[in-house]
Amino acid sequence: QVQLVESGGGLVQAGGSLRLSCAASGSIFSINTMAWYRQAPGKQRELVATVTTSGSTNYADSVKGRFTISRDNAKNTMCLQMMSLKPEDTAVYYCYARDFRLDYWGKGTLVTVSS
Repeated sequence: QVQLVESGGGLVQAGGSLRLSCAASGSIFSINTMAWYRQAPGKQRELVATVTTSGSTNYADSVKGRFTISRDNAKNTMCLQMMSLKPEDTAVYYCYARDFRLDYWGKGTLVTVSS
């Protein structure tokens, strides 16, 4: 069993920055891949960025050059540094983790970008 808890969401003006964090607890020794997803109102949930235990990362085209995903294996945390935020980034952001047999999801944190 793995539990994921997101934090750091909030309201920010266009062009501003936010940093999201995800804390993992439980059977974290089995986790390989972690990721951030987001879902805007009325839209499909989409993959934002992924990071493996080795540090390999991938980003959606819409956030390349603006977002940075990172992972601290010793602290069992994952972060998403978001820069130059745009109104279209407004969404609920979800922390995701995967082990050899199960998927785990956080409850989400809301990011609202004004104007």
